[in-house]
Amino acid sequence: MSNAKHFTVADYLLTRLHQLGLRKVFQVPGDYVAYFMDALEDFDGIDAVGDLTELGAGYAADGYARLTGIGAVSVQFGVGTFSVLNAIAGSYVERNPVVVITASPTAENRVTIKDTGVLFHHSTGDLLADSKVFANVTVAAEVLTDIRTACQQIDQALTLAISLRRPVYLEAWQNVWGLACAKPEGELCAVPLISNKHSLTALLDNSLNLLNKARQPLVLLGVEINRFGLQDAVKELLKASGLPYSTTSLAKTVISENEGVFIGTYADGASFPATVDYVEQADCILALGVIFTDDYLTMLTQQFDQMIVVNNDETSRLGQAYYHQVYLTDFIAQLTEHIKASSLYPRQNMMLPLLPPQPQITPALLQQPLSYQNFFDLFYAYLLEQQLRDKTRLILGESSSLYMSARLYGLPQDSFIADAAWGSLGHETGCVAGVAYASKQRVMAIAGDGGFMMMCQSLSTISRHRLNSVVFVMSNKVYAIEQSFVDICAFAEGGEFAPFDVLPTWDYLSLAKAFSVAGYKVQTGAELIQALDQICSQKDRPALVEVVIPSQDLAPAMAGLVKSITGNTIEQCPNCKG
Repeated sequence: MSNAKHFTVADYLLTRLHQLGLRKVFQVPGDYVAYFMDALEDFDGIDAVGDLTELGAGYAADGYARLTGIGAVSVQFGVGTFSVLNAIAGSYVERNPVVVITASPTAENRVTIKDTGVLFHHSTGDLLADSKVFANVTVAAEVLTDIRTACQQIDQALTLAISLRRPVYLEAWQNVWGLACAKPEGELCAVPLISNKHSLTALLDNSLNLLNKARQPLVLLGVEINRFGLQDAVKELLKASGLPYSTTSLAKTVISENEGVFIGTYADGASFPATVDYVEQADCILALGVIFTDDYLTMLTQQFDQMIVVNNDETSRLGQAYYHQVYLTDFIAQLTEHIKASSLYPRQNMMLPLLPPQPQITPALLQQPLSYQNFFDLFYAYLLEQQLRDKTRLILGESSSLYMSARLYGLPQDSFIADAAWGSLGHETGCVAGVAYASKQRVMAIAGDGGFMMMCQSLSTISRHRLNSVVFVMSNKVYAIEQSFVDICAFAEGGEFAPFDVLPTWDYLSLAKAFSVAGYKVQTGAELIQALDQICSQKDRPALVEVVIPSQDLAPAMAGLVKSITGNTIEQCPNCKG
């Protein structure tokens, strides 16, 4: 508890956050929020982790929340809140409860503003501008102005955060964080989502009818299974039904990929061809907790009527029919009970896709220059050979590498993190600190060079706290995803990249030295394995690895995705000689 002379509103919030399991607040300092920062400094059980940028602090809080269930970021009013907004929008889209903490001018300041018309620092002139903006990407945007209501506002906001698994915004007038208040009573609990019995029964009956008749059924798992703690319930359903399952990219490793009948991650054409074929031929898709982005438009346009979709919002449906107030916990539990009572399950003798064998380290791969394909083959083969899958958290950035990860399989539960729905470049490097603090495992982030350039300052935070982590930068010097959709022919022999997709050249080894992390530059398979050996022999020194990839090496998963979405291939390009 706080060592301050009196218990304050800031202490109240910190006590509630501690009760919810929070142990780190990521912050960038500011004078308005000084009362809160002072209370945090004195509070036993929660540490402040300083970051150099508000966006980096937001990404770190997001990464921390993905593993612990709650995150928090403290920033300055105006310049800080608007900078962290992008990270919080991602938390909102991807169902991740992060608490944004800030402060604005005091009651006395506001009298001065009214009397003189003065523009206070970091203000737009509208002192409600910040809360108005955050109301669009949070489930509560509260401004604490009165000691009589401040604690109630905190409790209501935090209850919404843990109930709906979404971020909240808490701004106090500067002096309010330091006002004395009573200590909280009891603990906060998530409000259960209770299904309408009639809607639930109707959806269950119709779902079972479709599932029972299906020749090639499939369960597609989404990230809400993780966010609402339903992994065990899903495992029981899969065991009872015998149904094969896939996950979205965002939900990869929502349960262990060694559980049940896993057919590979589904990300449209980026997936294994065998996975794509099975999904496209499925005549019943049971989608549980899935956030459908435009990566899944093929499924949504071609298999809409064969889909059973259940989420913890108002989108549950079967084909064209919608069922209001049907939620995941109730639906999964009752579906499992019905399946257990049926002689049709567990399903057996289904024709399942044959996934490629796991990669191995071979002399040929070691001798070759690195490409996307052999980097991932060697990287994953190394994790397998050294038995590091259970000791590693993988973070994949919004880049070609994210889609290559759809072709990895056999990863343990909750070992994979990606900003795959919001898709913000740089998220992977920014959230390394949060994931590292929330996990005792080594964090390995694989970033595109464009995204890394946006968030390279996060290396300083990683280095300062000597976090057990490594960032691989896929250095191909272009925005490959954008270019592949703009004109895939740039990747053919003699092709030219659009000027806006060409990146500057960085000296990554010098950058590693500047940030006091170990630096490596790898161009061949042998150099990659040597770097991995050295990195894994040290636990207290973070590392930056430049992975040199030819600009015109289009990742196979990206080629598959582009073909699926646009119909374009390199082989169709006029200058292609392949």
